[in-house]
Amino acid sequence: MLRSAGSYARGLLRGPARARIALATGVVCCLGLTAVAEAGGENADAAARVDPTAPVERVEPNAASRHHDRDRGSATPAATAGAAADPDTRPAPKKARKKPRPVDPAPVAGLDNAQMENAEAIVRTGRRMGMPERALVIAVATAMQESNLYNVASGVLPESQDYPHQGVGWDHDSVGLFQQRSSSGWGEVGQLMDPEFATRQFLAALAQVPGWQQMRLTDAAQAVQISAFPEHYAKHEWRAAKVVDAILAAGQ
Repeated sequence: MLRSAGSYARGLLRGPARARIALATGVVCCLGLTAVAEAGGENADAAARVDPTAPVERVEPNAASRHHDRDRGSATPAATAGAAADPDTRPAPKKARKKPRPVDPAPVAGLDNAQMENAEAIVRTGRRMGMPERALVIAVATAMQESNLYNVASGVLPESQDYPHQGVGWDHDSVGLFQQRSSSGWGEVGQLMDPEFATRQFLAALAQVPGWQQMRLTDAAQAVQISAFPEHYAKHEWRAAKVVDAILAAGQ
């Protein structure tokens, strides 16, 4: 079949045009790839030129929130200068309980203030020595008989009157609450005028008496004092026991 001259001419034109378009398209693609490759190469070169020793800035999200995760004791003053101090939840230190101060008991068993104070001196001294209550009762009863619980000086020893005293007696050179004699080796005059020293001397001698704890009060006292009236100590036992009880109850 014969084609017309016009269609034949259009066919001739159509073929070469398609080839040229395809060629142009290929050239453009090659140019684009080349440009991309060159750009990539430039970026790679730029990256290669970066100093590897330069510090890298790190950005951490919510960096300030780490403050809540830190131990309270590790926070620095600079970090906490502008923040409100955390409340101290530690328990308050317990205050040491003060022991109640001993009070002076009111006089009992017919004693006056001076006699009661001397009885307190006897009880305090005996407790410091670790003596039992029975020994304290014996000591107080003995002082009741010997000096009526007064710290008595001696008219025979004027020296004894140079020390605080509550009366003057004339029973040889006997002085103090227990009417002890310096000439018998109980101690110096000034020492025997001290109620605490005199009490220590009496109780130390009592502790040397075998079986004194099982003796009658008057026998235990007589074993120490060697009195001409050994039975006279017995009459003071109930009063002495009442006085000692009152002093111990007061915390002396």
